[in-house]
Amino acid sequence: MKLQRKNRLRATALGALAVSSALVLTACGSDNNTGSATGGSGEKTSAASDVKCDDAKGQLLASGSSAQKNAMDLWVKDYMAGCKGVEINYKASSSGEGIIAFNQGTVGFAGSDSALKPEEVTDSKKICKTGQGINLPMVGGPIAIGFHLEGVDSLTLDAPTLAKIFDGKIKKWNDTAIAKLNDGVKLPSKAIQAFHRSEDSGTTQNLGKYLAATAPNDWKYEPEKKWPAPGGQAASGSAGVAAQVKQVDGSIGYFELSYASSQSISTVDINTGGAAPVKASSENASKAIAAAKVAGTGKDLALDLDYTTKAEGAYPIVLVTYEVVCDTGNKAETLPTVKSFLNYTAGDEGQKLLTDAGYAPIPTEINAKVRETIASLS
Repeated sequence: MKLQRKNRLRATALGALAVSSALVLTACGSDNNTGSATGGSGEKTSAASDVKCDDAKGQLLASGSSAQKNAMDLWVKDYMAGCKGVEINYKASSSGEGIIAFNQGTVGFAGSDSALKPEEVTDSKKICKTGQGINLPMVGGPIAIGFHLEGVDSLTLDAPTLAKIFDGKIKKWNDTAIAKLNDGVKLPSKAIQAFHRSEDSGTTQNLGKYLAATAPNDWKYEPEKKWPAPGGQAASGSAGVAAQVKQVDGSIGYFELSYASSQSISTVDINTGGAAPVKASSENASKAIAAAKVAGTGKDLALDLDYTTKAEGAYPIVLVTYEVVCDTGNKAETLPTVKSFLNYTAGDEGQKLLTDAGYAPIPTEINAKVRETIASLS
């Protein structure tokens, strides 16, 4: 009896071991559906069909534009899920800080909402050695004008009125200029609190380009990354400006649509002089960005945006975030990872993520050039 009982216990243990082993094998098989796998050719790919890890390895440091932070968070998460053992560390600071870091050689690429200036290209040659820094347009989107005004859910403004608000010339929400654009809306006699970026910002520069192009009589400042107008209140990063607008009644500020969407902040409709005011949306921003022309030369793909468009449904306050890389002379230890990651962000699936996140994909014709340039990086 004791022998039979011992045999039964042994059989039970072996059966449990077999089930446990089967579960482990099943789990390993499941990992291949969501993580890295090796195709028949030996090339490492991920669950997302256009993520190719290739020779990517180790840690890649990058920094810059906070405008693209929400998009970058999605990209990094998906890419790292597909390319096990590779770490992409993107620090969302500002366009200015990103370019400084790139030209100091401390990052593999930088994000900037404005194309490199000639002097920045010159500085980049010290790091790129055999080449220079170039601009690769990767993320498009509207710069939303967010506002917080108790009792007012919908607001329309035009360029001259926006210029006067951000220049401190219009100080009350019930100002005649605002009232004329918002017939039937009960505007309170409340002080306007305008928020702007505290650090050098490509988002600031793009807003400045819009105001300078569309309201030259009311916005006399050169479009620069540093906020030019007196007064107002400063906050750090797009996230900081959005947080202030969210909290402060009577406030207005500017930031990427993704920040407004994620925090349920109301946004201004823009009167462009077209048939109807235009809402800030990915689709409407895409209509404006689609008209952009490549202004860069060689492998540089800097774009010329039309901020004065009156095309139906085109939202004019837009920006394009560039990933700044060396055309040649990239560091050998980071080049494979830079190319692999940017190939994903510029790929079909990487670009598809943008719309749902409040951004706008780069127009197809321009994006094709971006992919060709990434493939040629050395």
